[in-house]
Parts: sequence; structure tokens; C-alpha cells
Amino acid sequence: MSIPSGAIVAYFSMEICLEQAIPTYSGGLGVLAGDTLRSAADLEVPMVAVTLLHRKGYFTQTLDANGQQHEAPDLWSPETVLAPESARSSVEIAGRHVAIRAWRYDVIGAGGHVVPVFLLDTDLEENSEWDRTLTDCLYGGDSHYRLCQEVVLGMGGAAILDAMGYAEDATYHMNEGHAALITLTLLERELAGRARHDIGEADLERVRRRCIFTTHTPVPAGHDRFDEGEYRGVLGDDRAQLLVDAHVVEDHTLNMTHLALRLSRYVNAVAMRHREITQGMFPDYPIDSITNGVHALTWTAAPFQELFDRRIPEWRRDNQYLRYAIDIPLEEILDAHAATKASLFDEVLKRTGVKLDPAIITIGFARRATPYKRADLIFSDINRLKAIAGRSGRIQLLFGGKAHPRDEGGKALIRQIYAAAAELEGHVQVVYLANYEMDIAHLMTSGVDLWLNNPTKPLEASGTSGMKAALNGVPSYSVLDGWWVEGCIDGVTGWAIGRARGGPDDEIADLYVKLERVILPLFYGLPFSWANVMRNAIALNGSFFNTQRMVGQYVHNAYFPPANQRPIPVAGAENAKEDVHSAWAGVQ
Repeated sequence: MSIPSGAIVAYFSMEICLEQAIPTYSGGLGVLAGDTLRSAADLEVPMVAVTLLHRKGYFTQTLDANGQQHEAPDLWSPETVLAPESARSSVEIAGRHVAIRAWRYDVIGAGGHVVPVFLLDTDLEENSEWDRTLTDCLYGGDSHYRLCQEVVLGMGGAAILDAMGYAEDATYHMNEGHAALITLTLLERELAGRARHDIGEADLERVRRRCIFTTHTPVPAGHDRFDEGEYRGVLGDDRAQLLVDAHVVEDHTLNMTHLALRLSRYVNAVAMRHREITQGMFPDYPIDSITNGVHALTWTAAPFQELFDRRIPEWRRDNQYLRYAIDIPLEEILDAHAATKASLFDEVLKRTGVKLDPAIITIGFARRATPYKRADLIFSDINRLKAIAGRSGRIQLLFGGKAHPRDEGGKALIRQIYAAAAELEGHVQVVYLANYEMDIAHLMTSGVDLWLNNPTKPLEASGTSGMKAALNGVPSYSVLDGWWVEGCIDGVTGWAIGRARGGPDDEIADLYVKLERVILPLFYGLPFSWANVMRNAIALNGSFFNTQRMVGQYVHNAYFPPANQRPIPVAGAENAKEDVHSAWAGVQ
């Protein structure tokens, strides 16, 4: 990798999954951010990261006997795991000066390179009681609270880095639109005391040269929007007018995605299909694609790490060597999986009191509980599922995932799974693991036999849980959306549900047919053929869908690209916006 001397990347994300003891993430976006930083440290990329402290975390989930979710703050003590920084900054919010301090966490790479992460904190005595809570809750509060948080992250984070001496040569990478107000700080620096109406295209271009933007979702709820009253009230008239003069406000609404698009020199989606969708949604901006990955060492279970170390020891240094897993004896793949399955079942017994049978195929589904993820799709025809389990082989289903406290549809989904479990009792064992987080994610993605994923197309930007499973020889059974469009070789690395452009009825029928006629007969009748699919998942998917490859692409294509490099047009993007609107309407 060619990295200019003195260059540095400042990576901003509202959530980052650093470790189990630091509950500063809610799901895939935060896990992806953490894995990005781990691979950046491994590859010795000059990078610093900024996020919020989230003293109350996301939330701790408990589920009652009917599957009703209850939430409680996930309290932790920053001083026990983080180091305080002396540097301070402040931001102006609704006319008030809000002081900010930072805590430091070091992500240490395989060769000792450090990527420091600065977690911003407003719980300071000089702040008002309400301002002290601004860095308490991840995705908590109303839209006013959210906008104030985004001022702290984007503008406060830029000020903290400036105080630490990182700002001069930094390239700012916004991981989703939550940090887009970085650009407002950079615009003000370009004006350097000039009147706001003096801003011109040359000033905007200088800001663009400093900014990279990754968008992660086509789902409307994932794009923060604030009306004129909200953003003027928080930012003040002068700053609000600067955004208007920079032509980043549309229809009296500040859209954080539009702000980031307008003021970034490089924009990327997180999978090939997602790029097509995003380009259709935002046709005025060139969109590139860098498909997500996972940090291989973090998400490979110990039995498979030991197997890879013995058979392909170069895998730790270069994840592409996982291609050579294709020569690992099938018996060794099966033995490693038996160990990971036993570890998962021990944890299930400990958490729920349910003793699962290791001889029965165990299908895993774990992700954020929200309607478009369709966790209940496999229960569309309970009687048919009973019949399949009776004819083709017994089934165990293991679920996990939290619903956002304000997502009533997501909460209802969990209750529906509990109701289905009761109806299937004696036919199909169904278990829902409460409080899904990093530790249980390790166990589930390595210990189940098959990873299920069936979101409404085309609303899955990428998805990374199936990538974690692939590293551990667990094939995916998924609709053709997100990363699976690229990773699926049907019958080789896993199985597709439905067609690439098929509707939900096609998917439901296909899910049952393939489960009964292909997957269960293979698992129960041809164990070495099943193991061959497991091995292919490692060799073909694990070797590519990792953050070592992904970060290398960011370095070459986004952070320090060759001169005059531009994204190429995307075929099929012209209908993508309509695809998203029709899909979203179907899950409202």
C-alpha cells in the first residue's frame, strides 16, 4: 500500500464495537466499525477514530415468557477500561457552550501498530444537567437529542482532533451520515473569518478533498433528516444559513446523507447491489462500492484458528491464504465444527436451561429485530414446517437480536417467534437468546450448522453476520441481497432463497422446498458432502469477505487513490429507487 508521509485518516462513527466490556454499539454498523479499526491497525494504516462514550450503552434486553422485550440501561464504568485524555473542546448547541472531553482506547494491530479511538464525553460539571446526558444513550431520545449528539460527534470530534494536533493533514471518513457535521466545521475553517455569503465552489471543493463518506442503508429510517426549526434551533441562524448558502439544504430540510454526499470527494456503498440501489436513490453523485467484511482473527472461533494455524499458518498475516482451506481434510472441518457447536450449546443451556441435541441441524438467525429483516419468515406456514421436520429430518432454530425501544414492529416480531415456538413444541425446537451481543455472536456464528438471512429485498445493504459464519465453515441460506449476491454459489458456498428479483411469495415457497429437498437430505444423508460446502464457505467466502481486503480497498480507492480515479457507472441503477420504495412500503 502506498501511503503519503504524514497523512492520517480520521474515522468517525456514531457507534464502534471495541470489546464486550464497552457497550458502545447496537449492531452491524458498530461491529463493522470495530472490525475496520482492527484491520487498519493490522495493516498499519495511519488512522484515528472518534465516537461517543454512551455511558448508558444501547440497552440490556430481557424477554418475558411471551417474548415481550424489556429494556434497561447498560451501565458501565469508562474509567476501568479507558484512559482519560487531557485535551478538551467545546461546541455551541442552541446558543450554549457545551464542553467535551475524550477517553482513549487503543486498538493494537498484529504488529503492534496502534489506532487510537477517542470516545467523546459531555458529562462534565461545567455543562448543564441536560447537556451532561448528550453522550449517554446510543440512538436514544427524540430527534432534537439526536441532532445535538451529531453536533457533538461531528463538530466536537473535529475540534478534539484539532486540539490533539491531528487535524492539519487529516482525511475525514464519515461512517454513515451521523458525523456529517464535520463538513460544517471544515466549511467554517475555509471561510476563516470571511462572511458566510462569500462561500464559493472553490471553498466547497477544498472541503470535499478532505472527506470520505460511506452510506450503509437504503432504509429511509437510516437517513437522519431535521426540519428547519430543528436545525436552526440547534445550530443557530448563522450556521444554518451557511448550510443553505452551500446548497446542502433541500426543501427546508437538513438531510445528513445529502450533506455528506454534497461535501465528499469519494462516496461508497457497502456491496455491489447496494451500490446500484444507492446510485438510483442519489443519481446526481458518483457512488463507488467497497463490499463489507469482518475481522478474520476476531470472528474465527478457537477450534478453527487452531486448524488454520496447523494447515495454513499464513492466514493470520494474509487472509487470502484462506483460499487454501480447500485442501483441509473434511474430517478436520467436521471435528472443529463439533467443538464450536458444543461451546454454543453449553451457553444455550446456561442461559435458557434448554438442552439442544448436537445431532440435529441447528439453524441460526440473529440480527436487529425489525420488520424488514423478517425473522419470522420461516414460520409463514407452521404446518408445513412441522411436516418438513417430520419427513426430512428434525430441526432446531436458534434466534437472537434486539428491537430498538421505539420499534414496536420489531418487538412484535419477537413475540411472534415466541408464539411460533409454542405452536411448534414437540415438532421443532425454537430458542430465542436474549441480549444478543458480541460474546454470544461469536458462539452463534461459529456453532450453528446453517445461517439464515431473509430480509425484504433490496433493503439489506450488506450484512456481515453470514461473513462471520463463513469463516467458521457455516454456510448461509439467504435471499439474494446485500453481500450474498456476491458470495452465493448455490449448492457450493450455501443456498439462495428465491431469485435475485423475485417477490416474497417466491421466497417463502423456495425456502421450504430447498430446506426439505436439498438442505436436510444433504445434512442428514451425506455428511461429507455437507462438510464440502462448509469448506467451500471458508475458502471462497472467508478468504474475500474480510476487513483486511476491505481496508486495503479503502486505502487504495478512497483514502490515497491514484490521480483522477472516478467511480464507474452502475448498470440497472435507474430503477433502484422504485425498488426501494416498493419494498419499504411492503413492510410498513
